[in-house]
Amino acid sequence: MDAFKVIINTIEIVLIGYFGFASIYIFLFAFAGIFKAKKKKVIINKQRKFAVLIPGYKEDNVIVEVARRALEQSYAEELFDVVIIADSFQENTLNKLRKLPIELVEVSFEKSTKSKALNKAMDIIGDQYHVALVLDADNIMEFDFIERINDAFNKGYKVVQGHRMAKNTNTAFAILDAISEEVNNHIFRKGHRVLGLSSALIGSGMAFDYHFFKSTMANVNAVGGFDKELELKLLRDKTKIEYLHKALVLDEKVQKSEVFSNQRKRWLSAQFIYFRRYVLSGIKELIFKGNVDFADKVYQMISPPRILLLGLVFVLTSIYALIDIFFENVTSFISSEYWYITFAITVLAFALSIPRKFYSLSTLKAVLTLPKAFVLMFLSLFKLKGANKKFIHTQHGTLSGQ
Repeated sequence: MDAFKVIINTIEIVLIGYFGFASIYIFLFAFAGIFKAKKKKVIINKQRKFAVLIPGYKEDNVIVEVARRALEQSYAEELFDVVIIADSFQENTLNKLRKLPIELVEVSFEKSTKSKALNKAMDIIGDQYHVALVLDADNIMEFDFIERINDAFNKGYKVVQGHRMAKNTNTAFAILDAISEEVNNHIFRKGHRVLGLSSALIGSGMAFDYHFFKSTMANVNAVGGFDKELELKLLRDKTKIEYLHKALVLDEKVQKSEVFSNQRKRWLSAQFIYFRRYVLSGIKELIFKGNVDFADKVYQMISPPRILLLGLVFVLTSIYALIDIFFENVTSFISSEYWYITFAITVLAFALSIPRKFYSLSTLKAVLTLPKAFVLMFLSLFKLKGANKKFIHTQHGTLSGQ
C-alpha cells in the first residue's frame, strides 16, 4: 500500500511540475507580448533582390491566384521574382502558370517534401538573389510585405519571420485555428522578441539571407517540420530570428476536423522527434555556452501544445475539485490549490494572447467545438508512429476572407 501511495504521489509531482511550468512559461511570454520589443536602428540602406519561393504539392485549386497575388507588391518589380515550385500539378494548371511573369520550377520526387522542393528550386534558379522568402502555396502577402522584410534586413537581421494570420474564418475549426495561430504569434514570436529571445519560425512568411539559407537548407532533410529543424540549427549557431508583427501574410486555416487532426499529428510527431534528437545538445549549449535561445527552443519541442495544455489542465483541475467536494477523507500529496492556480494562470495567458477581434459571438459558438479539437489532438498522441516517415499533405482550397 505504501509503495502504491509513493507511485501516486510521484505521478502527482510529475504532472503538476510539467503542467505548472508550462503554464507559467506561456504566461510569462503572454504578459511580455503586451509590450513592444526594442527596435534596432538601420545600419544600411539597400534594396535587395528577393526570390519568393512558393512550393506546392497538388495545389491546383489555389496556386494560380496565389502566383498572381504574389506579383502585387509595393517593392520594385525588377527586384523580386516569384518562383512557383510545382510538384504533381495538373497540365492545365502548369499552362496557366507559364503565362504569368514568374519562374516556374517543375519538380518530381519519389517521396515529396518541402525541403527537397526548396533545395531543388534554389539549385535551378541560381545565386543572383540576396533574400529567400518562403511562402506556402495558399499564402497571400499584404501589399507592403517584401518592403517591410527588406527594412528588417537593413537593420542587420539575416532571418525574419512575418506575421502570418488567418485569411478565412468560415467554420468553427477555422476560427479555432486562427485563434491558435494568433496565440502562438503573441507568445512565441512577439513575447519572445520583447524579452530578447528569437522568434519562432512558422514554416511560411519567413525570409532568410539567400546564400545563408541555401547552404543551411542543404543539410536539412526533414520529411515533416522542416522549419523546426532549420530553426534549431539557426539557434544553435546563435542566429537571431526577428519577428515583424506588422508584416502580414494571409494563410488558409483548416476547416474540417479530419484535416485538423492530420495537421496536428504531423506537428506533434515533428516536435517529439526533434526533442529526442536535440535534448542533450540543448542542455550542453545552455550550461557551457549560455545559449538560452537554443535551450528554450528544445523545451518548446516537449512542452504541451496550447489546446492540450488548456484541456488537460482543465481535466486535472476538475478531478482535484471533485475529490475536494465528494471525498473529504481523501488527502492528495499535491494540494488542489496548486491546480486551481495553474488553471487560472493558463486561462489568463490565453486571455492576454487572443486579439480583441476574436471576442465575438462567432468565437463563442466556435468554442463549443473546443472539446472536439482537444479530443482529436489528444488521440493524435497515440497515432504518431511513422508520421515523420511520410509526407502528410494539407489540402488547400479557398482564397476568400470570411
